[in-house]
Amino acid sequence: MSLRDIIIAQIAASGPMRLDDYMSMCLLHPQHGYYTTRTPFGAQGDFITAPEISQMFGELVGLTLAQAWLDQGAPKQFTLAELGPGRGTLMADVMRVASRVAGFAEAAEVTLIEASPALRNMQAEALKGHSPNWIKSINELPAQPTYLIANEFFDALPIRQFVRDGTRWHERQVGVQDGALAFGLGPAQPQPALTHRLEDTKDGDLIEDCATAAPIITTIAARIAAHGGAALVFDYGDWRSLGDTLQAVQDHKTTDPLAAPGMADLTAHVDFEALLRATAPCAHTRVTPQGVFLERLGITARATALANSLSGAALETHIAAHRRLTHPQEMGNLFKVFGILPQGAPPLSGLEL
Repeated sequence: MSLRDIIIAQIAASGPMRLDDYMSMCLLHPQHGYYTTRTPFGAQGDFITAPEISQMFGELVGLTLAQAWLDQGAPKQFTLAELGPGRGTLMADVMRVASRVAGFAEAAEVTLIEASPALRNMQAEALKGHSPNWIKSINELPAQPTYLIANEFFDALPIRQFVRDGTRWHERQVGVQDGALAFGLGPAQPQPALTHRLEDTKDGDLIEDCATAAPIITTIAARIAAHGGAALVFDYGDWRSLGDTLQAVQDHKTTDPLAAPGMADLTAHVDFEALLRATAPCAHTRVTPQGVFLERLGITARATALANSLSGAALETHIAAHRRLTHPQEMGNLFKVFGILPQGAPPLSGLEL
């Protein structure tokens, strides 16, 4: 039985399915889920992330975290963690460059928050020599200074969608029509958690809500506030969600989110306002375009230095990678970054408070 058949059978038995439940089944079903059955990253997968585009991304992230470690007294033991580390490419680049900072590698306990056995195997290969630890939840992070990276993690968390009707909201649901999965709307109901969205929406507007995102940020912030450290969060989105941003990607192309459950990646834009509200009691930086952040850290100078040893197709690929990471019409403006740090700690390189 395919995942599509399983979902249709569940809808037949229980009625229309909430969108977050549908996304969870598509992405994490034990036998048919997207992340449990395939390796989606890179040119041979369905999408490519910044660390896979160029080593420069991970190098600059690594130097930022190493500087934050130095600024906070270079603790002799700390957790260097990543949420959703993919194939381990980003952490490998971080460790390669940050290890040049005296004492960093010896003090770092590399910890990966990853549930997929297949991806854990790839991460182990990428991080040979660094003895990574794996945990399934940020609640398992040890009580010590924590320096954490989340790159394109929050966009993959399941969302709910609501359409405004006066002071109430219709929830968008997944049902079955003529034997196929189809979107529909539930009855209008009050949604107290969305009261603040009545100030910037009108009837018929669609908004998205990710209930699991803020608690994750709150847990990270509590850890940093109590023990020191910092976090860098990279993702695409806006200050507040408005409109349908749910998308499915398969073979590097967008497709219908309902067409092939479990066969395509499902993501949605991140609501940065909700994330920043959850950072108390820590301080947070401004949300900054990824291109601006990388340019402040000197990516163009690094790109120029690397280009000196390249020619032909390799040089063209390198130039294209620099552009893709930083140009406003590529990832430079769509992707954004913010930092979390203890109150009163020195600012993070490349980011403004």
